[in-house]
Amino acid sequence: MALELFPMSHQPHNIHAGTQVVTLVSVHGSNQALVHPRGAVGIITRTPCAEEERFLVRFPDGFESALRADEMEVLKHFKDRLEGASPSLQDFSLEDHVIYRCIVGSRAYGLETEASDTDLRGIYQAPADLHWSLYGAPEQFEDHEQQACYWELQKFLTMALKANPNILECLYSPLVEKATPIAQALLSIRDKFLSQMIFQTFNGYALSQFKKIEQDLRNQGQVRWKHAMHLLRLLMTGAATLREGCVPVHVGCRRDELLAVKRGELTWEQVDAWRQRLHREFEQALAETKLPERPDYEAANHLLIQARHSKVTS
Repeated sequence: MALELFPMSHQPHNIHAGTQVVTLVSVHGSNQALVHPRGAVGIITRTPCAEEERFLVRFPDGFESALRADEMEVLKHFKDRLEGASPSLQDFSLEDHVIYRCIVGSRAYGLETEASDTDLRGIYQAPADLHWSLYGAPEQFEDHEQQACYWELQKFLTMALKANPNILECLYSPLVEKATPIAQALLSIRDKFLSQMIFQTFNGYALSQFKKIEQDLRNQGQVRWKHAMHLLRLLMTGAATLREGCVPVHVGCRRDELLAVKRGELTWEQVDAWRQRLHREFEQALAETKLPERPDYEAANHLLIQARHSKVTS
């Protein structure tokens, strides 16, 4: 039986991450081989940035394809006439499964200005039906329209155990918008994710910023001062974490100094000398830290198992 699709005038204009959709076009792979026929069902895992127009759609076999809004239809508008859809997944709503949401970026750092955006990050706890389905639980949902990104709980824990700076900052953000009991349990053990691995990961992120600056100097003869500011902030935060045993996301009294860097009020020579001092302080903090060499994997695993049980029994 052929699938009759809705007219193009019914196309959605506000599709969010987590929305299930039906394709209005055939989906092809890189070699132009047919991967999914017209009428396939998928789930949005990333919405487009301002300069983009394509959504990233994940299909039950794990294949992902970038589609425009006019190449798909929201499943909830279509399911009454769709054959073979999984009833247990038709009503999936990402927001219903978000267990933690916080504000990150300049507003959490205390470096915001009137022009600053509000960046949201968080965790979603996938329902058992989604884990058991052919879709599997997507590791990440990105909604550029809402400036939000949500990681599946296991993915978030794995990255936290690896001392990912962005993830650790989520755990210690001073601006929390939502925290369910499972998220509160996670926050109560957030110190278990801190280890000496922070020295390598924060240094790695700072080095990536430094390389961008060097490239800009070579290619354009100028510095992107926002990159320079965040390079310094990362080194400050990493060293303070090793010393204090917590992640001081807010820069506190360093706000004015760092914003002066962002405005380009210091020379690159001055900023680079500051960077080198911070590197030495970071190394000294590593030598003196009381943090363990590795995080507490058992504590993280115990929390994940508890969370999984809660979804099966709820």
